[in-house]
Amino acid sequence: MPKQTFILNGKPVTVNVNDDVRVLWVLRDLLGVTGPKYGCGINVCKACTSHINGKAFNPCAVRVGDLKPKDRVTTIEGLNETVGKDLHPMQKAWLDQDVSQCGYCQPGQIMAAVALVKKVRREGREIRDSDLDQIRNICRCGTYFRIREAIEQGARNMR
Repeated sequence: MPKQTFILNGKPVTVNVNDDVRVLWVLRDLLGVTGPKYGCGINVCKACTSHINGKAFNPCAVRVGDLKPKDRVTTIEGLNETVGKDLHPMQKAWLDQDVSQCGYCQPGQIMAAVALVKKVRREGREIRDSDLDQIRNICRCGTYFRIREAIEQGARNMR
C-alpha cells in the first residue's frame, strides 16, 4: 500500500493508504481527527471544510494522493495553534455569539469563515455583508444570523 505524507495541524504525518481515498476518511478513520464532519461526501454541504495551505477546501472531495508532502492541512483541532492561543478569535466569537445549536456544522462554518477573512485581508480590505453571502456551508438549525454576527466579530479580532 502506498505511503501518503502531508502536514496535519503543524505536524508531519504519514499513512499507508491508497491514493484514491478521500482526505476526509484519512483524517477521520485513520488519524482520528473528527472535527471535519461527514455530511454529504460530494462537496455540497461543506461540513468537512478545513484548510489546505491556508485556504478553505473540502476533504471529502480531495484524494489523499493529490496531497504533496509539504501541503499543510489544518482542521478545527489545529486552528488555535495558528494564532498561538487557546482559542482562535473566530472560535471565541462563536462562543460569544452563542452560535451553536446542534453543533454539527460549526467546525466547517468556522474554518470557512477564517479562510474568507484571510482572503479579503489579502485583497487589502475589511469583510463586507456581500462577502458573508459567499459562505455556503449548510446549517440545518438555521443559525445563519448568529453565524454572520460571529464572523464579523471574529474578523474584527483577527489581526
